[in-house]
Amino acid sequence: LEVTDDLAVALAGADLVVLVCPSQHLRAMTRRVAVEAPSHVPLVICSKGVEARTGLLMSQVVAEEAPGRPQAVLSGPTFAAEVAADMPTAATVAAPLDGDIFDPDHLAARVAVAFATETFRPYLSDDVIGVEIGGAAKNVIAIACGVADGLGLGSNTRAAIITRGLAEIIRLGAALGARPETLSGLAGAGDLMLTCSSEQSRNFSFGKALGQGRRPHRDENGPVVEGAVNARSV
Repeated sequence: LEVTDDLAVALAGADLVVLVCPSQHLRAMTRRVAVEAPSHVPLVICSKGVEARTGLLMSQVVAEEAPGRPQAVLSGPTFAAEVAADMPTAATVAAPLDGDIFDPDHLAARVAVAFATETFRPYLSDDVIGVEIGGAAKNVIAIACGVADGLGLGSNTRAAIITRGLAEIIRLGAALGARPETLSGLAGAGDLMLTCSSEQSRNFSFGKALGQGRRPHRDENGPVVEGAVNARSV
C-alpha cells in the first residue's frame, strides 16, 4: 500500500477507482478523477450521503460528473478499525443490472472479488438506490440514538428509534424506487444497527455529545460526521 497526494500517480494504471471522500466533496473529487482516469475504469462509491445543494444521491452526482462511466456502490456495517483488524465483516456491492449479476464479468461481481478476503464478505445487489439510501439515512438515525443515550434515556428508547427509523428509511427508499428487502439487509438494517449502538460510530458519538449538552467541535481536521450534514439533505 502506497500513499500519495498526487492524483495522477494514484490513478496511473488503475483497474478500479474507489471514492471514499466525504459525501459533500464527492462531486469535486469525481470531476478530478474523470480527467485523470481513462473512461473505461469503473468508479466504486463508498461515500455515504445526499448532496446538500442538489438533493442528489452519490451515484447521481458521479453520473453528472463522469457521464457514461461504469460505477458501483460499496456499503454496509463496516467499522474501519475492525475491518483492518481482520474481524469478520459483510457488506453489499451494488451495480446496475446488466445481464446476470452473478456473471464473473458483471461489475458488482468484479468489485466483490477484488475486495473479498477470508474475513471480508461482499454480497451482490443491483439495487443501487436502496444501498445508497441505507448508507445515507442511517447516520441521521445514529445521531438521534446518540442524543437519547446522552440524555440517559436507556435501551428501550434506542430500540424504538432504531425500529421506527428503519421504517422511515424503508418508506423513503420505496418513494425513490428502492426495494424494501435491500433496506432490511446489510446496507440498511445491518448498517443501522451497527452505527446506532456503538461509540465507535462518529455519528452516535456526535449525538451523545449533543445529548449531554456539549457542542461537538467539527473542524476540517476532525472526524467526518456525515449525519450532521445529511440530517438536512436526507
